[in-house]
Amino acid sequence: MTIKDRLNNDIKDAMRAKDKNLLTTLRLITAAVKQIEVDERIEVGEERMLVILDKMTKQRKESISQYEKANRDDLVAQEQFELEILAKYLPEPLSAAEVENLVKEAIASTGAEKMADMGKVMAELKPKLQGRADMAQVSTLIKAQLG
Repeated sequence: MTIKDRLNNDIKDAMRAKDKNLLTTLRLITAAVKQIEVDERIEVGEERMLVILDKMTKQRKESISQYEKANRDDLVAQEQFELEILAKYLPEPLSAAEVENLVKEAIASTGAEKMADMGKVMAELKPKLQGRADMAQVSTLIKAQLG
C-alpha cells in the first residue's frame, strides 16, 4: 500500500472516529500533496511523497523551536502532534552508525576527496536517505569527512 493510499484510508478512519485534530493534520498533508500535483501537473509518487513529508517535518521542527522561544506551549503542543502524525508515514529512521557508513560508502564510490566534491556525495545519498535521516546532519558528516 502506498503512502497516499494509507493517508486516504486514515482520513476515512478519522472521519468515522470524529477525531478532528487527526483529521485536520491528515488533510493538511493531503493539501500539500494536491498543491504540488496541481502546480506541476503531475501525479506524486512514493519518492516525491517522502520529500514532501520530510519538508513538512522540518517545518514543524523549526516552528516548535520558534514557539518555545516565544513561550507558546499551546502551539508547541499542536506542532508536536502534527510531527508525530507525519512520522507515521515516513520510513524507519536510520541510526547514526548506519548514516555514517552510508556517507563513507558514498564518498568512496564517488571518489570525493575535497569539499568541491560534496555535491556529488549528496546527490548519491539523497535518494537513499530521504525521510530516513536529517540531511543537515548528513551534510555535517560529509564536511567532517572531506574537511
